[in-house]
Amino acid sequence: IFPHQRMAENQPKRTLFFHGERMTWISPVTLDELLDLKAAHPKAPLVVGNTSVGPEMKFRGVFHPIVIAPSRIPDLNVVKRTDDGLTLGAACSLSLVKAVLTNATSEFPEEKTKVFCAVLQQLRTLGGEQIRNVASLGGNIISRKSTSDLNPILAASNCVLNLASRGKKRQIPLSDIFADGVGNNIIMPEEILVSVHIPYSRKGEYVSAFRQAPRRENALPITNAGMRVLFEEGTDIIKDLSIFYGGAVSTTICAKQTCWTLTGRHWNEQMLDEACRLVLKEIALPGSASGEKVDYKKTLIVSFFYRFFLEVLQSLKTTDPCHYPDIPMEYRSVLQDFKNKMPQSIQIYQAKPSQSPQDPVGRPIMHQSGIKHATGEAVYTDDLPSVDGELFLAVITSSRAHAKIVSIDISEALKGPGVFDIITAHDVPATNEFYYSDDPEIIFARNKVICVGQIVCAVVADSDVHAKQAAAKVKIEYEVLEPVILTIEEAIKHNSFFEPKRKLEQGNVDQAFETVDNIIEGEIHIGGQEHFYMETQSVLAVPKGEDKEMDVYVSTQHPAIIQEMVAASLGVPANRIMCHVKRVGGAFGGKLLKAGLLASVAAVAANKTSRAVRLILSRGDDMLITGGRHPFIGKYKVGFMNNGRIIAVDAKYYINGGCTPDESVLVAEVSLLKMDNAYKIPNLRCWAYACKTNLPSNTAFRGFGFPQSALVTETWITGVADKTGLSPEKIREINMYKEDKQTHFKQKLDPQNLIRCWNECMEKSAYYSRKTAVNEFNKQNYWKKKGIAIVPMKFPFGLGTRYLSQAAALVHIYTDGSVLLTHGGIEMGQGIHTKMIQVASRELNIPMSCIHFCETSTTTVPNACASAGSAGTDVNGMAVKDACQTLLKRLQPIINKNPKGTWNDWIKEAFEQSVSLSATGYFRGYNENMDWERGEGQPFTYFLYGAACSEVEINCLTGDHKNLRTDIVMDIGCSINPAVDIGQIEGAFVQGVGLYTMEELKYSPEGVLYTRGPDQYKIPAVCDIPEQFSVSLLSASQNPYAIYASKGIGEAGLFLGCSVFFALRHAVTSVRNERGLKKTFALNSPLTAEQIRAGCADDFTEMV
Repeated sequence: IFPHQRMAENQPKRTLFFHGERMTWISPVTLDELLDLKAAHPKAPLVVGNTSVGPEMKFRGVFHPIVIAPSRIPDLNVVKRTDDGLTLGAACSLSLVKAVLTNATSEFPEEKTKVFCAVLQQLRTLGGEQIRNVASLGGNIISRKSTSDLNPILAASNCVLNLASRGKKRQIPLSDIFADGVGNNIIMPEEILVSVHIPYSRKGEYVSAFRQAPRRENALPITNAGMRVLFEEGTDIIKDLSIFYGGAVSTTICAKQTCWTLTGRHWNEQMLDEACRLVLKEIALPGSASGEKVDYKKTLIVSFFYRFFLEVLQSLKTTDPCHYPDIPMEYRSVLQDFKNKMPQSIQIYQAKPSQSPQDPVGRPIMHQSGIKHATGEAVYTDDLPSVDGELFLAVITSSRAHAKIVSIDISEALKGPGVFDIITAHDVPATNEFYYSDDPEIIFARNKVICVGQIVCAVVADSDVHAKQAAAKVKIEYEVLEPVILTIEEAIKHNSFFEPKRKLEQGNVDQAFETVDNIIEGEIHIGGQEHFYMETQSVLAVPKGEDKEMDVYVSTQHPAIIQEMVAASLGVPANRIMCHVKRVGGAFGGKLLKAGLLASVAAVAANKTSRAVRLILSRGDDMLITGGRHPFIGKYKVGFMNNGRIIAVDAKYYINGGCTPDESVLVAEVSLLKMDNAYKIPNLRCWAYACKTNLPSNTAFRGFGFPQSALVTETWITGVADKTGLSPEKIREINMYKEDKQTHFKQKLDPQNLIRCWNECMEKSAYYSRKTAVNEFNKQNYWKKKGIAIVPMKFPFGLGTRYLSQAAALVHIYTDGSVLLTHGGIEMGQGIHTKMIQVASRELNIPMSCIHFCETSTTTVPNACASAGSAGTDVNGMAVKDACQTLLKRLQPIINKNPKGTWNDWIKEAFEQSVSLSATGYFRGYNENMDWERGEGQPFTYFLYGAACSEVEINCLTGDHKNLRTDIVMDIGCSINPAVDIGQIEGAFVQGVGLYTMEELKYSPEGVLYTRGPDQYKIPAVCDIPEQFSVSLLSASQNPYAIYASKGIGEAGLFLGCSVFFALRHAVTSVRNERGLKKTFALNSPLTAEQIRAGCADDFTEMV
């Protein structure tokens, strides 16, 4: 211990006061002092971990002038054992509660610890480790949120609250604060919760807790429950029953009528049936506004009770085997929850033994910034130190989806503390609307708004907080315009599309349909996806003070478009705008056009105020303002023979483009070009329509239309399998590209590696033996089912036109022999700089440690293309190689003269001979083209192939699922860096799992996004990674078209996430077959727990 700490420990604790601009924070040290404070300030909240009050203040605008922090008071931190249970202080963290209960369960007989075990069951998944370390037991109870996982179980278990106020102490049952179901709070404002008493359980008493959430960890529950039953001694007659639910209405709710009615009954099927009907009648769910899952919640309410019924039966059977019936074997597995195990993974790549040890290409080298990412030392846009006189910008966005702006009242906002100015469309010196096609991309809305979240104006102030406070005071008056179009269906009805509509056709479709044995028709809906990059949209615009120069530091994939848009909006030549990107904290396609508009907002503000302006979107604003992946509807008609051969397909794709064109038509085109996935369809006709709606404009997203159109294709493949009675993998094999063939747009391909990936994946995953095991498991388990699926992939690489794939690089050698490298590519975490240093190291034949990459900037490499479409390494690698070869050519005469010399000798000599040690490199791009009139062309340069096999297990009572195992085989040519490449494949796969099974965007009927942050929108976490995860790179694969025979792999792996979707479909199908449900059922994406539960129809779903 350091001396100053020892001194601090001996000093008496004193009350601390912290005064902010608008609020005071008080931290007392004794209970009496706390009670005096509470009497003086009855409305002041008590804050320990700030996990409840904090979000309310941040997201709901709740304001508390005084906050009291009681965590230093000993009485609120007690942990003591009594004769009838444990007493825990209200300020104890949930981690401490977990530790105390875990100890108690190991020390006491099982009979006494049933309540503790049930509370622990909920604590395992409540929040995450970080949340549990600070959140308090008392806060969880007092906030009385319906999402509390602890309150239902504490209430059902007869826990007691010890309350205190000045000169008064009392005890009340915890269940009283929920007595009338809408939170009849009988704690007085001046009272505080000191501690909570959790009782021991008794003989003949059974206690259980349940929850179902959108994700197993770090997610608020959809519904949860706490249940307890006490039997008359030695019988199964109910003496006391207690059932509490959370997540149903605004707070925890008790099914007390049900409990009264059932008292005195035997614990049997008859009681179960009556309990389910009573509880559904008693707990009336409001059809709530925020897209809530009412039917699903009702199903969970009865499914949880059924699970409790089984658990208690099992326990009764164990205590008295003679009297009570056995639970059927096939029901037992549902009593075990899915446990999270640490994922185990295997990565397989080919070593190159013949290569010189100095050559780093093809070796698994760690990402250059990997350690900095992990320690937090990596510098992102918002980590740049503040500039003198810097201002912060907050945007004011439209609250209407389609409306005329009648007036903007900024008078109140301008009076706010620290407010500098308000920026509107009138302040844009030049271009405010960018016409890249018929409809414009807009910086500030001028006279009307066309989506919720459109930027109307902005506030600049001396701090982030002041800017946000002022933004909230801007009043905008609207006049609603018709029609408001939000969905694809509405766009079709109003004929609202972005032109052109696209079509591809081959063979004679109508004639082919006449000749087939069978036809299926159907449609599938695929939801959108939020980019959810770690770093939100960020810009720092710094005016230089002369010649209209400006430095723009921005988180973008495309510095050149930022430069172009900022210059156009300010009305200055591009040579005055210097755009800098060190690194980007993830982008996935979301930091192209939108980043340009946001950079222009900041630049216009910086130009008007002549000050540096920082614009960092909060996560909520980022999700509201920027679009994501296009929601998609695929309609199909497929004709096939009884042997599974597919003869004809007629398909229509509709994508929801949002309110401006952005990249939507391009996404529609790519979805057509890549729709065949791995299959040769002789007669094919497909249309793609980009719908114009009043949602924020959707944009590029990893995979770019392919993950949607290929999912439609795989859906009808499984549809054909269902109809013919053949297995889906047989249908896939029958229709797969077999020999050198042409695609539906007449481009040649050699599918040899596709077949190799498929066969290797079959073999590595032991598909057939595991499928047999899955079927066996499904026969033996009624409430749990497994599913397995294997899916092939052909991913064409290319950007469609030559000029989009040009690239340049600049390499300097300094006289000390060190090399500075830059190129037009952007580091977004995908490791492009690491690979470029590997390329330069090979070409110059010097160690990677001699080469440094500083930043991507429009001052060093002009007119660079976007880092997009998996092409970053391909094109920039060629440019870096070109520059290095130019330098080496100049050095060659010097090396030839002194072959034994060192690199430093040669460089010194070159300088003394006046040989230029700086060179640019250039790559013209791939020769790609597409003629849409004729429906043919060479839009792609080469193809990547892959296959993935995934196995899942579902819980038919809740719809929950677990990803058990995934095997991926990918053909990525000769990998430049297998460590980085396999990381990309794994990351893309998991993002695909999110798209197809979890991530769900929800809007209000007025077009307002509800899912505005990690609280409501769930991306995959560690618990969603397959328990066994193996990735193998296909050996001996060459690619003559790209640098060092590699392939661009950023996007391809995402689609393979649908192997999980089809494994889930397999599991749900086996449930339906077992239950004799003949009706065909459509599963849409994302295939959430709600859909899985609805697909597993049973008595409980019927009751609802």
